[in-house]
Amino acid sequence: MKIAVVILNWDGLKLLKEFLPSVVKYSGNNPIYIIDNNSKDESVDFIKNNYPLIKIIRNERNYGYAKGYNKGLEHVNEDIFCLLNNDVEVTSNWLDPVLQEFNNDKSLSVVQPKILDYKNKNKFEYAGAAGGFIDYYGYPYCRGRIFNTVEDDKGQYDQNIDIFWASGACFFIRKEVFNKLKGFDEHFYNHMEEIDLCWRITNLNSNLKKKFIYKSVVFHLGGGSFDYHNPKKLFYNIRNHRWMIIKNTNVIPGFNFSLFQRLQIIHYISILYAINQLIFLKFIHFKEIIKAIYTNYSYKDGYKILIEQNYMLLRKNNKKPKYYVIKSIIYNYLFLKKTKYSDLNKS
Repeated sequence: MKIAVVILNWDGLKLLKEFLPSVVKYSGNNPIYIIDNNSKDESVDFIKNNYPLIKIIRNERNYGYAKGYNKGLEHVNEDIFCLLNNDVEVTSNWLDPVLQEFNNDKSLSVVQPKILDYKNKNKFEYAGAAGGFIDYYGYPYCRGRIFNTVEDDKGQYDQNIDIFWASGACFFIRKEVFNKLKGFDEHFYNHMEEIDLCWRITNLNSNLKKKFIYKSVVFHLGGGSFDYHNPKKLFYNIRNHRWMIIKNTNVIPGFNFSLFQRLQIIHYISILYAINQLIFLKFIHFKEIIKAIYTNYSYKDGYKILIEQNYMLLRKNNKKPKYYVIKSIIYNYLFLKKTKYSDLNKS
């Protein structure tokens, strides 16, 4: 069994020059692919001239993260995909413990390594840290990072454990599982598509495992596609979060007599966040949040569709497996002041 290391790239020449050497050096005889989303810089020529053994898959346009990977991975045949951001530095033997776990456990579907900060290598990185979870309302958090509180890595999470979601910055998945679920949801375009995919895996078969493997270590620069403070990132996160809830639970969007229905609570939180941005004169952020709250359309085969109704028609209204451990990460963080993952199980 081999792992295909697959890097999605769009105009990432500077990042490729900085981060690709470690991937080539430490990936052994596992093949490396670059899926290029129609870059306009010299990314493709750089790879051809300096790394002739890397296989280049060229998309005809910039499809974003979800569709970019979906189309590119049609040309990759290895049993395990490692979807790696182009701003990630890998370390010696980063693939060995992952490959060992996949070989030993046929029920293992997804793996995430330890993701540390490239600029501060003793600190966890925002996108994934030591493995991800979501609360009842679908808000994500990680071992090592809850909202903007990022912990130092002191070995406190050096245990292989089951997780709910793995970060798209370095995301290992069995090809068979990826293909069975038809990959990422292309309507998401960017952000939260990996959490949605992990949730769909649980709904497909709750016996399929997703694991954090601490002996595999990578360093992530972060903010390669969107800076963490970019208002467009807010739009995708808030919009895709709502869509993810509708897809993967049995909630019904639209008017509901209950003021405390799950989507209503999410709606209130988003409105409060928008007001917060307005108070701090972040007008573009405010605009993107409001737009995200009320966006209920996407495109399919060139036609505009009402996406939330489409998700409801496609989902199976059977009983869904439990997906959360705590009810509200926001309540724990803001009111109970539990800012670390290790605090969450304390009374």
